Amino acid sequence: MSKIIVCANEKGGVAKTTTTVNLGIGLAKRGKRVLVIDNDPQGSLTVALGFHNPGQMKYTMSTVYNHVIEEEEFDPRESILHHKEGVDLIPANNSLNSVEKSLVNVCARETMLGEYIEMIRDDYDYIIIDCSPSLGMLTFNALVAGDEIIIPVQPTFLAVKGLEELLKVIYKLRKKFNPSLEIKGILLTMVDSRTNYAKDIAGMLDSAYGANIYIFKNKIPHSVRAAEATTVGQSIYEYDPKGTVAAAYEALTAEVIA
Repeated sequence: MSKIIVCANEKGGVAKTTTTVNLGIGLAKRGKRVLVIDNDPQGSLTVALGFHNPGQMKYTMSTVYNHVIEEEEFDPRESILHHKEGVDLIPANNSLNSVEKSLVNVCARETMLGEYIEMIRDDYDYIIIDCSPSLGMLTFNALVAGDEIIIPVQPTFLAVKGLEELLKVIYKLRKKFNPSLEIKGILLTMVDSRTNYAKDIAGMLDSAYGANIYIFKNKIPHSVRAAEATTVGQSIYEYDPKGTVAAAYEALTAEVIA
């Protein structure tokens, strides 16, 4: 059975998409069969993997959701694209906004994504879901379908304080919908380790949550190169293979497998 990892945080700009891309390709580089799912109407993951016109795509996550909602027979692999760096992708575009609105009136609306994943789960070792910066129905679907959640967090006071509300939602959702969902860990991203501020925030995070939640030992450093890689549709391994961010994601991949 594959492992389903949800990459989520209601805050934007915390490197959810960058982490999904580089963890997914890092796993593929280690011989794992990996599918990454763009569950965000912004289509950030799709663009980050080099598909720059998601609005023109015929088959996307919207196609998947609509088939499942309407209980139609369909080829569950019709929306899957193959990326040159070894991962498969289900793309997304802004049509997911209308899907999210329509889910409100659907029976068992939290389970639509999970129903689909069961159709293709045996094809992969890891399925990683990139979520939008919100706690709407699309993110709920991901959390109900997931086995584990990785929470990327920037090392700022407000970001760490905001974790409290997110964790409350996760615990409530786990109690009602998905008791097997585990918090894989909190991942510090965009870290400037040269500053005392970043060290203080890391210490505060450990003091507040370290006793109950795993905090990844590997932290992702702040780097302009990482942002550039996303812009040109490459992983950090291809864009800047000898840089600190590539090394950090390689170490994170090993930590996730372990």
